[in-house]
Amino acid sequence: MKLISWNIDSLNAALTSDSNRALLSRDVLKTITEYDPDVIAIQETKLSAKGPTKKHLEVLEDFFPDYDIAWRSSEEPARKSYAGTMFIYKKALTPKVTYPKIGAPETMDQEGRITTLELDKCFVSQVYTPNSGNKLDRLADRQVWDEKYSEYLKELDQQKPVITSGDFNCAHTEIDLAHPDRNHRSAGFTDEERADFTQLLDSGFTDSFRAVHGDIEGAYSWWAQRVKTSKTNNSGWRIDYYLVSDRIKDRIVKSEMVDSGTRQDHTPIYLEIDL
Repeated sequence: MKLISWNIDSLNAALTSDSNRALLSRDVLKTITEYDPDVIAIQETKLSAKGPTKKHLEVLEDFFPDYDIAWRSSEEPARKSYAGTMFIYKKALTPKVTYPKIGAPETMDQEGRITTLELDKCFVSQVYTPNSGNKLDRLADRQVWDEKYSEYLKELDQQKPVITSGDFNCAHTEIDLAHPDRNHRSAGFTDEERADFTQLLDSGFTDSFRAVHGDIEGAYSWWAQRVKTSKTNNSGWRIDYYLVSDRIKDRIVKSEMVDSGTRQDHTPIYLEIDL
């Protein structure tokens, strides 16, 4: 099975805009098609509560013929056109699709942050983890989210193996970002978030990238848009992951970043696994 996960930072912009960034985004989509993935997980779609428009569907069909989609958008009382997730998967898979709510604080459960596909041999899920905020004003709620999300994955794992991916908004260790010394109280690298991620892994899941590559340094999945040289200088963070149930970690074939060229922000990640 071949899978790709990507925080696209606005599906509408990527599919319909003529900006330079949108053109770069569509180049990335072309690259994704070359992998011939079975499942593509998209985070931060930022679609309306009504989901993809006719134009969106037409463009997606051009890129991904013979695929079906499942989507979940932010809905009231959460912010409009915020967060959101989508799966694009080969029609032959015919999964059962669920849109779980995990009992998270505030409006997090209404922000379209989790979608799950149940296949014959495994669950394939994705998550767009809430950011703790520039002033860490959402950190306490984020920690509740982390606990609830971990409980949800463990419940799935009791039924069949789990593959989950997404933007976890956490650089787990100091080698997962370029400047750990400057960021110990930055969202995504607080002691609290890192401890929660450790607990998630300890509950029965494997970071596929580290399982394959070990403790290599300088491997990142996100580079700040606001810093023009962040990608050329490789001043990034690894905050996007494919996690798998421990009992299938030996079946991982590849786990790597997809080359997104000069486009900054998130790059897609790729997992190949024998099931």
